[in-house]
Amino acid sequence: MKVWAKETLGDLCSLITDGKHGDCRNEDNSGYYFISCKDVREGRIHYENARQIVHGDFAETHRRTDLRPGDILLTNSGTIGRLAIAPDDKKTQRTTFQKSVAILKPLPEMITSQFLYYSLAVDRNRLINSAGGAAQKNLLLGELRRFPIRVPPIAEQAEIAFILSAYDDLIENNRRRIRLLEESARLLYKEWFVRLRFPGHEHVKIIDGVPEGWEKSIVSKLGDVVTGKTPSTKEPDNFGGKIPFIKTPDMHKNPIIVETSQYLSEKGANSQAKKYIPKDSIMVSCIGTVGIVAINAIKAQTNQQINTVIPQKEHFRYYIYFALSDLKSRLEAMGGGATMVNVNKGKFESLPVVIPSDLILQEFHEVCNPMFLQIKNLLIQNKKLKTARDLLLPRLMNGEIEV
Repeated sequence: MKVWAKETLGDLCSLITDGKHGDCRNEDNSGYYFISCKDVREGRIHYENARQIVHGDFAETHRRTDLRPGDILLTNSGTIGRLAIAPDDKKTQRTTFQKSVAILKPLPEMITSQFLYYSLAVDRNRLINSAGGAAQKNLLLGELRRFPIRVPPIAEQAEIAFILSAYDDLIENNRRRIRLLEESARLLYKEWFVRLRFPGHEHVKIIDGVPEGWEKSIVSKLGDVVTGKTPSTKEPDNFGGKIPFIKTPDMHKNPIIVETSQYLSEKGANSQAKKYIPKDSIMVSCIGTVGIVAINAIKAQTNQQINTVIPQKEHFRYYIYFALSDLKSRLEAMGGGATMVNVNKGKFESLPVVIPSDLILQEFHEVCNPMFLQIKNLLIQNKKLKTARDLLLPRLMNGEIEV
């Protein structure tokens, strides 16, 4: 194992700061982004659900953060240790942060952005242990500046980052392909079932707002609905087994679930055996952040925040997936909770939907099925790439492997 010099992050960076300790005024579609820790994950900033704010508040906060390409973002409150590298694009100069995100500006003569990123990734547990706070963990800027890492010469940094980034580039390329495949299927859904330009539509009458042979109905007619449940957390041996336990975060940006962040033991799963959902069921988040939809590729259980539709017929699957995605705004408007949106099973089952003719649903399934099979394969490939990268990461970062 090589012996590399230890340096503190404060010595390796020209600036370490965090975002605004206060709020900003929202302005939809302003193009000025106010990023929180939930928007930082998987090595990048996710802008899909990010807040947009008025220019004046952005300008004030941007003077503090001054985000530039190559800066490292680190979540330092709540969920500690999520990372991203600021990309070289137009959004970067229009992005600032809440206080839950720290910004590190590496000195290029001492450390590369990518090596710093991977150094922090491999030391995530140590970062978490450096955070204080009883109710919510917080990694103070002072602790961050004093945080030591091992630093090889710049040439070795570049070699190590090149090896690891090859995995991340493949993963990101697969993510782009997944987004394109899903979008292609979604556009077809819109064409057939929203614009009603399905095959043979020219010869079908519209009766009471829907094509002849189609039915105005409710969600429960699409299939059986199961609401998830969490086994007792007072019994730790309910968890840590091999049975996938799906929660809303597993569904973010994953149209098909091939892995989960938590697993149940047989004891935990058997304590609520009626909550099993078969593979190829369609899950919808219905508490808190509602309207996230995904298909499970594995027999699993879900927590109580998710209502699942087990399709009445196999060829209903992809129509249900997109039809339930279209219900997001209606779910958000339903409310039902004192502090957050809560759409219970009864309300969910009674949501109105249109059920097209069986023939059209079969045709839609035949077109979409190869796309979703490819999405599933790409997600499985990414799972394997992440496993390989994560096995290699600590060995490269501690000098165990020669480069």
